[in-house]
Amino acid sequence: MNTMAKRLTAAAAALVIAAGSVYTGVCLTENGKVSAAETSAQTASAYKGKTPKYIFMFIGDGMSYPQIQVTQDYYSAIRDTNNNDILEADSYLNFTHFEAAGSAITYDSTSFCPDSASTATSLSTGYKTYSGTINMDETFTTSYETIAEKLKDQLGYKVGIISSVNLNHATPAAYYAHQSSRNNYYEIGLEMIDSDFDYFAGGGLKQTNGKNGDKANIYDLAEKKGYNVVMTQAEAEKLAPEDGKTIIIGETLADSDSLSYANDRKKGEWALSDYVDKGIEMLDNDKGFFMMVEGGKIDWACHANDAGSTISDTVALGGAVNEAIAFYRQHPDETLIVVTGDHETGGLTIGYAGTDYDTFLTNLKNQKLSYAKFDSDYVAKYKENNTSFDTVMKDITRLFGLKAPAGSAEREMQKDSADKHPESNNDGTLELTKYEYKLLKDAYNATMTRTGDEELSQAEYVLYGSYEPLTVTITHLLNNKSGVNFASYAHTGLPVGVFAQGAGSELFNGYYDNTEIYDKLAMLTSVK
Repeated sequence: MNTMAKRLTAAAAALVIAAGSVYTGVCLTENGKVSAAETSAQTASAYKGKTPKYIFMFIGDGMSYPQIQVTQDYYSAIRDTNNNDILEADSYLNFTHFEAAGSAITYDSTSFCPDSASTATSLSTGYKTYSGTINMDETFTTSYETIAEKLKDQLGYKVGIISSVNLNHATPAAYYAHQSSRNNYYEIGLEMIDSDFDYFAGGGLKQTNGKNGDKANIYDLAEKKGYNVVMTQAEAEKLAPEDGKTIIIGETLADSDSLSYANDRKKGEWALSDYVDKGIEMLDNDKGFFMMVEGGKIDWACHANDAGSTISDTVALGGAVNEAIAFYRQHPDETLIVVTGDHETGGLTIGYAGTDYDTFLTNLKNQKLSYAKFDSDYVAKYKENNTSFDTVMKDITRLFGLKAPAGSAEREMQKDSADKHPESNNDGTLELTKYEYKLLKDAYNATMTRTGDEELSQAEYVLYGSYEPLTVTITHLLNNKSGVNFASYAHTGLPVGVFAQGAGSELFNGYYDNTEIYDKLAMLTSVK
């Protein structure tokens, strides 16, 4: 056995051993993989149910319990019309009602705060690997076959891969590619069109002509491989199963050629759910299908500490799941739906030091656009035109609801906002304190003077990360005034939720390693 394949650091092993006296349901296998509790293993071996013919795998990139709960709580807040000061919880996301609910541990061979490439590898192949690596071992000499590849090759399932971000990004790539680095975008794109998978849909490919722009265009190569490459909604709407293998690229692409954030999407622009709906149609066949759907911009929003966009894209993923639920109701004995995350991003919390035990989540309704669109449509022009802070502040009030403090020159030029809270002592107001106002002015100055070539100091990174100082400060202030906070611009080590409905769903109950999600799917379908 390759020693690198032990797949647990000494620290991880020590942690498990130390915990053994407290929780005896966890044990180490020969290759170092954390196995499920014995009772879980017995459940799996005793499974006598029907093999799912249709499998939906939904991955909220960066989505753990905080992202799910803040979305639920936000909708509970805005739907609260009883006006009696008594909260009523609202399970807005349908997948939280699924018949099975579990939790998955997300560490990889590199870190307890893993990246998307390695965690998606665990989900798709059942193996741990280094952060940044896609479906290869830690020596970069052994490739792992994915659940999607096995289902297609061994059972004849059709396969669909959908993502709100680039189709050769880490998570979708983990279902068809095998690369030492997730940044090998061109090579990943070549593997994508060599996969012979039946349906790809979502954001545009990165580095379509190679890193240096000197390679054959991947879209052209895809057409030579027999793919229909479709780049308009009108063309996509006309597609039918008899059209064969298809790649749909979103007609309206946003930051980094991804699909638009849900809170930026224009009327008539396809949502993630539309690509799932079309995928169900295109993958229809007698043998069955496997569909992986990634809500990738949950992760991007959390990296940027944008709670409003996090919520809107979590809702978008929930809408995509609803399409699978509708299909499940037509085929309840043959369908399995699994919803999970690859890791948590941002260290999101419901609660903030400045609001104590209170939350004012309805404040987030004031956010009219994502941080990315504010950057592209507003901040870029501020820099170009050297726009005054007074003018910028008017936009901030209009687009995010934040108001200058009473008595300031900027406040005198603003209309009172419509935010109202039943709480006393003006708690929940969107009026900035003098301290907050200074943070915003400092961030404006940092944005207007930053060239992008500077080496950030520790203080600057803690305040702004690698994002536009003005933009991330706006979202920080709005988050905090809503009773929400982020601890990081990176990933964290929280476990993720696993929700399952349909054939074999009972196997997904419990607390286990993320590699076991693959194990359960493989066991249910009998692939080797």
